[in-house]
Amino acid sequence: MPGACHSPALAPRSLDREPVLCRRYALIAAIAIAALATGCASTSRRVAPGIDAGVITPVGFPDTVRSVGETRRRFETRAKPMLAALRAAAGADPINVLALSGGGAGGAFGAGALVGWSRRGTRPQFNMVTGVSAGALIAPFAFLGPSWDGQLADAFDGRLTRDLLKFRWAGIFVDSSMYRGEPLAALVDRFVTDAMLQAVASEAARGRLLLVATTDLDRAQTVVWNLGAIALRGGRAARVLFRNVLLASASIPGLFPPVLIRVTGEHGEYDEMHVDGGTTGALFVAPEIAAIVPHALDDLAGANVYVMVNGRFGALAETTPGRTIPILRRSVTAGLESEARRSVEYASSLAQRYGMLVRVTDIPDEYPYRGPLDLEPSSMKSLFEFGVRCALAGELWATPVDVLDRAERAQIMVVDGPVQCPGSVSPQIVAGSAH
Repeated sequence: MPGACHSPALAPRSLDREPVLCRRYALIAAIAIAALATGCASTSRRVAPGIDAGVITPVGFPDTVRSVGETRRRFETRAKPMLAALRAAAGADPINVLALSGGGAGGAFGAGALVGWSRRGTRPQFNMVTGVSAGALIAPFAFLGPSWDGQLADAFDGRLTRDLLKFRWAGIFVDSSMYRGEPLAALVDRFVTDAMLQAVASEAARGRLLLVATTDLDRAQTVVWNLGAIALRGGRAARVLFRNVLLASASIPGLFPPVLIRVTGEHGEYDEMHVDGGTTGALFVAPEIAAIVPHALDDLAGANVYVMVNGRFGALAETTPGRTIPILRRSVTAGLESEARRSVEYASSLAQRYGMLVRVTDIPDEYPYRGPLDLEPSSMKSLFEFGVRCALAGELWATPVDVLDRAERAQIMVVDGPVQCPGSVSPQIVAGSAH
């Protein structure tokens, strides 16, 4: 009704409802306009590569900068030489691997844990760092070491995340996401600098590996990107691809816009649509094909594997409101937690096969964590500081069995007192947990 939001005919007792009525009118109008536009609006893009496209590579880059659709042959020809070089670079020392999971706002925990670990003075140099989603955003800082902790803290302690969730009603109907993509892109741009690429390239030249995963929606496949190889190419194109890969890995489908990556094949150029790597896996130490390839990871035998889960293994039971946003938030959380458990179990199985020592850390189920979309500065700051505190106390790490057992107990526990760190020794934790 024209002018209803400012009509003097509204009775005095209705004035306190005026903002609510205005928002409802605006919402109805936005939905109506969006519905009318749905038939003619779409995300502009080139077609995806078909099966006749031949070898597909990012424009200007060799196909060695990424791994797509691993088969046994591809794994043996690509991954095994990289792992052999990694082994040679480590010399007689054990290889240290850091695997960072997705988790959205939960990345504040992992970032704080790394900063606290540096302050404690016991953080090793990682020969290989892998990251998915929020973990992908942390990965370059973790790879480059404690001297980059200041920038890591800036990215995840809550001061720069306030505006990441810019809601747009029309986007639900006529665009590719519920939230605007510009704030997240600006955050990634802020930190992916020429200095970062030069530093990553320098470390990659020494044989170290920085790998992150995205999901190619067109092919419904995980794509593992070698960011060190991208950085070694140098120039503006390398920075753009490096940035786009990180942005894609953190873009939860439906919530943030997908990222189009231009590729080339036998018949011309195409667009691939990439989204959050967590869509197909919460974290990775090695591609799943490694589980059925004999001796695939022999060069990682005896490695120290640190699995940092930026989330929980099992949320406490609660009543989910029957509205779209709460249901969506809870669904995203449930998916992340389920994938995290599966990924940790898979990593633990590989570790036993190759004599690797696996340590795991996560956000305890008792911690008042409100899920991957809780990007409020106060929540992020508290979670960041919790990670710092646990690392400083030497109570960050536990065995996979201990962490998963604790997650089961949390479902029936009544939390009383301060939340214990993931690696805390308590009557509920089996003796012998790794710290």
